[in-house]
Amino acid sequence: MPAANGLHAAPQYTLQEILQQPLLWPITLERVRAASERLQLPARLQQARVLLTGAGTSAYAASAIATAWPRAVAVPTTDLLTDAERYLYDVDAVISLARSGDSPESAAVVERVRALRPDILQLAIVCNENGALSHAELDGLIVLDPRTNEHSLVMTSSFSNLVLAGLVLAQPDAAAATVDVYSRLAAALLPEIDQACRRLAARIRDRVVVLSSSPSLGWAREAGLKMLEMTAGRFPVVTETYLGLRHGPMSFVKSDTLVLCLLSSDPVRRFYEADLIHELRAKKIGYLAGIVDPAESEGLFDEVIPAVAPRANDALRTPYEIAGPQLLGYHLSLRIGLNPDNPSPDGVINRVVQGVRIHPACPSVPALPHTPAK
Repeated sequence: MPAANGLHAAPQYTLQEILQQPLLWPITLERVRAASERLQLPARLQQARVLLTGAGTSAYAASAIATAWPRAVAVPTTDLLTDAERYLYDVDAVISLARSGDSPESAAVVERVRALRPDILQLAIVCNENGALSHAELDGLIVLDPRTNEHSLVMTSSFSNLVLAGLVLAQPDAAAATVDVYSRLAAALLPEIDQACRRLAARIRDRVVVLSSSPSLGWAREAGLKMLEMTAGRFPVVTETYLGLRHGPMSFVKSDTLVLCLLSSDPVRRFYEADLIHELRAKKIGYLAGIVDPAESEGLFDEVIPAVAPRANDALRTPYEIAGPQLLGYHLSLRIGLNPDNPSPDGVINRVVQGVRIHPACPSVPALPHTPAK
């Protein structure tokens, strides 16, 4: 197949877009702080019931943010658009997340929420100030550095920076306190992370399992999606919690299945995680790779990917620990002859989703009553 269709063409963007992330995190912090002050968000979001939304990778970003935000919930735009009446009950603010903002659901959700609950505060965090979402009927817009609006089909810089932006709104002091520290650590560790991911990509045979405890499940789902997207589905992926794996999904794990584990910073969670890892060892299933401080791996793993923020609160770690799965997907893509910039040369998936028709809402459905937060 010719290079113009995506195969065998040299990738130009994806690797650099992964590696630039530590440089962009401090910029995201400052942009969100400035916008938050301008829009008076600390006062407007205090005690608010917040719904975070996005599609695909942006939905996983919303999930990662909601974990760190008391009283918040994450609902994909793909669900919110078709079931808004149910999800909007008792919500005070909706925050939409998007890279391009041009996915058909993005602006349609804003319109649907406005029609049903005009009292709801609607904000958006975007990587593209010229997208349709940026020009929707919002009450406030936070635009990230243009470099987060990647050229690649897959979202990498956009994901970590969207999550960080949301975390700065959710927990301003805690999220901001260590951005500079983790930016420097990540930049220093990326060469070692990259080498570990090259080794892992070379030995993956047919399937992958990604494990995390529940506060990091948004991270895990995005990690699995990167490997799925960048290999055009060549390697099936199952994402689970450590405790959830025993309840059926363990049947997916074979002797040579890569099991990618993010170890928790919480000591009690880590006990449960270690128990599951020891069980896999005893059953002789899975090639175990851990994202962990190498000094604390305790011989649990066949391969270690250095963790950037191993002692941070689990709810705040997602932006800093996603580079490993991104690089793993990148090297897997190259290994099977795809171009990570466009790993779907036949157009099965696209950088901006296509084929979505927005249907008018039933006119008989009245606006929802608002129940003030107690």
